[in-house]
Amino acid sequence: MAHVRLRAPLKELAGGSDLEVDGGTVLQVLEALERAHPAMSGWVLDEQRRIRVHVNVYVNGQPAEEGDGVGPADRVHVLPSITGGER
Repeated sequence: MAHVRLRAPLKELAGGSDLEVDGGTVLQVLEALERAHPAMSGWVLDEQRRIRVHVNVYVNGQPAEEGDGVGPADRVHVLPSITGGER
């Protein structure tokens, strides 16, 4: 199982920031995360099962895409972009 770290607001939707999730690719890990925590559905993956453009995913500190492999000792960080403020 990969170690997944979530940041706000995702950690609130999943009930925690550090989770163990099974999957052999980034996509499989993210899909398993959505199945285990349905409130997260649609926040990370879009309708085509692609990582949303405002979400960054890293595996062991390196930018990752859906098809990238994930091993049991890997650390996956899911970081939604922060926006807002005055113009």
